[in-house]
Amino acid sequence: MKIKKDDNVLVIAGKDKGKKGKVRFVYLKERKALIEGVNMIKTHSKAKAQVKQAGLIEREAPIDLSDVMLLCSRCHHPTRVGFKVLDDGSKVRICRSCGEVIE
Repeated sequence: MKIKKDDNVLVIAGKDKGKKGKVRFVYLKERKALIEGVNMIKTHSKAKAQVKQAGLIEREAPIDLSDVMLLCSRCHHPTRVGFKVLDDGSKVRICRSCGEVIE
């Protein structure tokens, strides 16, 4: 998977184009990600006991992985992700712009 939890990403398509955020969760089967502060929706909620608050609640909705690009920690640009096998046999993600190992 090219996008993982705790990666910094840039939204490149949709209503939130240009926003940056941190990945909170990745849904592998649906190919979607939950990103902090991006794709905010409002849901109506009914009060249940005293635990849950009633009214409009604003929360993040999942966004498709094809609509986000990884931000490189070294060059700070949105980049495509490549893979490389190191000498010790481990597979790592690399930045296609600067060649730096992403982790």
